[in-house]
Amino acid sequence: MSAAHTPTGRRETRDGLDALVLERAFPDAVDVVWAAVTEPASLERWIGTWSGDPATGTVDFAMTSEGADVEAEPATITACEPRSRLAVSLGEGWRLELSLTEAAPGTVLTFAHLVDDPAAMADIGPGWEYYLDRLGVALAGGEVESVDFADYHPGQSAYYRDLFAA
Repeated sequence: MSAAHTPTGRRETRDGLDALVLERAFPDAVDVVWAAVTEPASLERWIGTWSGDPATGTVDFAMTSEGADVEAEPATITACEPRSRLAVSLGEGWRLELSLTEAAPGTVLTFAHLVDDPAAMADIGPGWEYYLDRLGVALAGGEVESVDFADYHPGQSAYYRDLFAA
């Protein structure tokens, strides 16, 4: 495994639950990173898109980078503080939190996946590493297709399995 794909996730406790937490620092302003994680056209470049009216508290989210067979599923917005924090419940159990902090010379994104199934983290951990690296490539104006999931999974699986072992 190359140094660029060394697992970066850590285990924390949030709201009384285990959480997978990953951080990425970007040279971009917080407004740019916020747009990349909330605006459908920008979000689509690296992970997927959403449709609907967020003012209702629920949108339909589709992970378009997973292929054409993936259907949209409901994403309930549980917290939204523009430019700083977004929390969603995705589908039937994933709870995700994202925070942005201005840090010279750019922005630090902290991503958390609250763990409901520790055994699944062997697959989920490498997946979030992959998507966050795609976000970095998208923000830099690169080709996100250059980020290869095979460089993350199964190579990082043992790390995440051990991290969330009982």
